[in-house]
Amino acid sequence: MHGRLKVKTSEEQAEAKRLEREQKLKLYQSATQAVFQKRQAGELDESVLELTSQILGANPDFATLWNCRREVLQHLETQKSPEELATLVKAELGFLESCLRVNPKSYGTWHHRCWLLSRLPEPNWARELELCARFLEVDERNFHCWDYRRFVAAQAAVSPADELAFTDSLITRNFSNYSSWHYRSCLLPQLHPQPDAGPQGRLPEDVLLKELELVQNAFFTDPNDQSAWFYHRWLLGRADPQDALHCLHVSRDEACLTVCFSRPLLVGPGTDTLLLMADESPLIVEWRTPDGRNQPSHVWLCDLPTASLNDQLPQHTFRVIWTAGGVHKECVLVKGRQEGWCRDSATDEQLFRCELSVEKSTVLQSELKSCKELQELEPENKWCLLTIILLMRALDPLLYEKETLQYFQTLQAVDPMRAAYLDDLRSKFLLENSVLKMEYAEVRVLHLAHKVLQANDNAIESLDGVTNLPRLRELFLSNNRLQQRAALQPLASCPRLVLLNLQGNPLCQEVGIEEQLAEQLPSVSSVLT
Repeated sequence: MHGRLKVKTSEEQAEAKRLEREQKLKLYQSATQAVFQKRQAGELDESVLELTSQILGANPDFATLWNCRREVLQHLETQKSPEELATLVKAELGFLESCLRVNPKSYGTWHHRCWLLSRLPEPNWARELELCARFLEVDERNFHCWDYRRFVAAQAAVSPADELAFTDSLITRNFSNYSSWHYRSCLLPQLHPQPDAGPQGRLPEDVLLKELELVQNAFFTDPNDQSAWFYHRWLLGRADPQDALHCLHVSRDEACLTVCFSRPLLVGPGTDTLLLMADESPLIVEWRTPDGRNQPSHVWLCDLPTASLNDQLPQHTFRVIWTAGGVHKECVLVKGRQEGWCRDSATDEQLFRCELSVEKSTVLQSELKSCKELQELEPENKWCLLTIILLMRALDPLLYEKETLQYFQTLQAVDPMRAAYLDDLRSKFLLENSVLKMEYAEVRVLHLAHKVLQANDNAIESLDGVTNLPRLRELFLSNNRLQQRAALQPLASCPRLVLLNLQGNPLCQEVGIEEQLAEQLPSVSSVLT
């Protein structure tokens, strides 16, 4: 046994590690206490830099200590010569690099570097770009480093073309680089600005085709990586629609006017303003959303005074003026009729093809063909299946309706974890198709049988928002999490509700719940518990 090294047992090793941790903790606590004492006493000298270095070198995420270092550096700027300050800054930059090697995703370290470089008279931005490139070689998805690179590129006035070339190099090396794809989507609209393209920006066709070729190479190489698919969705996206007042409806029965906008807006003091004119005279009304919450919404409505619906006149003209959008719309309520309509043409381009653009059909057809070819090779690729569905809807929702439903069925089998989301999306598309069919048939009656999404199995705990629905007749809420009868109170504002399914909710366990609900909701003739 002589001459052999003694190997520590697991108990001895654990005890040694415990003692080592305790020693490090004592040093950590004593250094932290010393820093706070010096800070409180106003002793902002280089000893504070040394003490904070001991702590931040091991834990760069101690934000308060970065604040202390900035206070010290600001104080020393007033005392040091330019040569001494240059030496101090050089040491600080080196220390920051060592901290980033400990934790390349340290918020505090990257922020401190931004702060330090911003205070220098002539920063070496080229070196900072090289630093970013080195860290992105280690982790190309380090969004902290990407944010810092965008800061450096802006300060150094690096052209978008040069930055785009940088993303080229990273994407060519590894297609699975979401940050590089995202940066491309920011740079390309700057390189190729299009008039009236909105904040999202769109690309000219020659650039679009080149980018589509690049992204196709990516998802044919690795079909299961989502980065390229997201970028592909952006490429085929469309600019934000212009502000519009789509629809105006007046109901004599309900003495109510409803207006629908192209985007959610908030109506009220200090926000968007709606002016209502009745027969060329202004009406003072209170606007509200259908759910009564008065939050940003596409739809706003108001109650009309009885005088504005006087049936002695042959007709009434109502005009809504949206001051912020600079648009207006008017509708006429004729004597003897119960409602008046004024609406835009419900074409699919205006209403429902916001996910993908209406580029030349040859481009979209080519993309659809490529995705179908990939799907034959990768029949269970969910990203490919979803993209095929969106492309078909962009081309012609009604022509591809049957085929779209078949792809939905395949996609739900492939991705059962998102079955509920896909059900919602499928229901949404069917509803949109019904509106389109109504438009083409030039009728105003919309049948939603078998197309309305029920609210069963949704973990619902509150019915806030289910208010002021005058035509709601049946509501299915089985297998949710409704605990108290008070949660059902909003339903009292739905006068035509006759069927309410509450089976599987905790409140159904209360003794005498049927009688209590009959008293609370007298208009509901059938409550299933």
